[in-house]
Amino acid sequence: MSENSKLHRAQREARQEKQAKKVIKWIFGVLILLAVFFMIYSFYIVQ
Repeated sequence: MSENSKLHRAQREARQEKQAKKVIKWIFGVLILLAVFFMIYSFYIVQ
C-alpha cells in the first residue's frame, strides 16, 4: 500500500472517530434531557 493511501486512511479513521464521539455526546445529552422531562412530568402527575 502506498504511503499516500495510508495517510488518507489514517485521516479518514481520525475523522470517523471524532464524528462518533460527537454522536455519542448527542445521544447522552438527549437521554439526560428526556430523563429531566420525565421527572417533571412525574412530579406534575403526583400532585
